Amino acid sequence: MSVTVRVPAKVNVQLAVGAARPDGFHDLANVFLAVGLYDEVTVSPADELRITCEGPDAAQVPLDRTNLAARAALALAGRHGIEPAVHLHIAKDIPVAGGMAGGSADGAGALLACDRLWGTGASPAELLDICAELGSDVPFSLLGGAALGVGRGERLTALEVGGTFHWVFAMAGRGLSTPAVFREFDRLAEGRRIPEPVASAELLGALAKGDADALAAAVSNDLQPAALSLFPELAETLAAGRGAGALAALVSGSGPTTAFLTRDAESAEKVAGILRASGTCRSVRTAAGPVAGATVLP
Repeated sequence: MSVTVRVPAKVNVQLAVGAARPDGFHDLANVFLAVGLYDEVTVSPADELRITCEGPDAAQVPLDRTNLAARAALALAGRHGIEPAVHLHIAKDIPVAGGMAGGSADGAGALLACDRLWGTGASPAELLDICAELGSDVPFSLLGGAALGVGRGERLTALEVGGTFHWVFAMAGRGLSTPAVFREFDRLAEGRRIPEPVASAELLGALAKGDADALAAAVSNDLQPAALSLFPELAETLAAGRGAGALAALVSGSGPTTAFLTRDAESAEKVAGILRASGTCRSVRTAAGPVAGATVLP
């Protein structure tokens, strides 16, 4: 017997970042949109906890207990007095280390799959609580759709979306460390007052109406200057996407993936083709959202 769960990637259409807190984290107003690039996590009984992975860049995925999928299995097992003797197999299609929450998706997928395999009867609230313990993006990977995350991004409010938004994602030739990007944010912000992070009313309205032009005018990422400071070449990719006709271009989360909002699927393919030919990125994908969160497959 095995259980397979499909989990989507995310793009941050707004990432407002507050000043560093005493615990080292930052308060956020993080507007997530789940998009149709997916990892699949399959859980089956085994003699002991082990992880395997296949797909693009699978060699970069840790196969020990630092992997969020393993940590999710251990956390759920610990709460319910279960021996976590399972094989976790991750079929990756979300870019690795790209700011699209691939690791968080695997954690949420493993949690839901183990819950179904073991029949723990955990409530949605308990699963979200475990997700929040695992990491700031993990709860949204479970929920999907669109949501505003506050605190570290883990406290979620679902958002209304009135249509489908079409995106192009350009993967960079190397990674960026999320902690390093936040440290650079703090360095760049030194000596100036950082306002409390709040969600943009214009952006939430654009999502609710399904208005791509209005959303393009409102997207923002407070981490983008820090990401560009550490990885200046990303500016070339952003410029290439804008030049190709994207409505908006921004760094996705802490990077280094760059995200381009387009008017429709046809426009997305056109922008993707120009980006592929630009020589400014390693690979390019298209996806639309919002899509459902972690889903048990038949």
